[in-house]
Amino acid sequence: MQRQMVNLLENVARQMRNNQRAFSVTPKCREIFKVQSPEEFDKKVKNSQEPVIVDFFATWCNPCKLLTPRIESIVGEQAGSIKLAKVDIDEHSELALDYDVGAVPVLVIMQNGKEVQRMVGLQDEDKIRAWVATAVKNAKQ
Repeated sequence: MQRQMVNLLENVARQMRNNQRAFSVTPKCREIFKVQSPEEFDKKVKNSQEPVIVDFFATWCNPCKLLTPRIESIVGEQAGSIKLAKVDIDEHSELALDYDVGAVPVLVIMQNGKEVQRMVGLQDEDKIRAWVATAVKNAKQ
């Protein structure tokens, strides 16, 4: 009985390790990146002529944890038409202040250094998908 419990726990631990999210270096996943510095934010977000969704989040925020797979999946569906920059407000509080982020999660679409649209709070996938599709369509005009 004890050995069965140990095997079960080892299997669960192995499955959890295998299911962890990891940043990939494949071209499709380069559309999603975590901002490491204000300089990187300027380079990849502010100076981008393509639309970029900035996901202001916190690691302790449960709605942020629920939003992450939704927005990442939707950005992946756009096949390079839009990028996703993830900004941890605890690591980059100055960026959060610059963009008036008072609560998380906040999604901001930026293009050519300007805020185009904003979505606050956890939203369902259909609403996010329509919001992103509108931003991509407007960017092409």
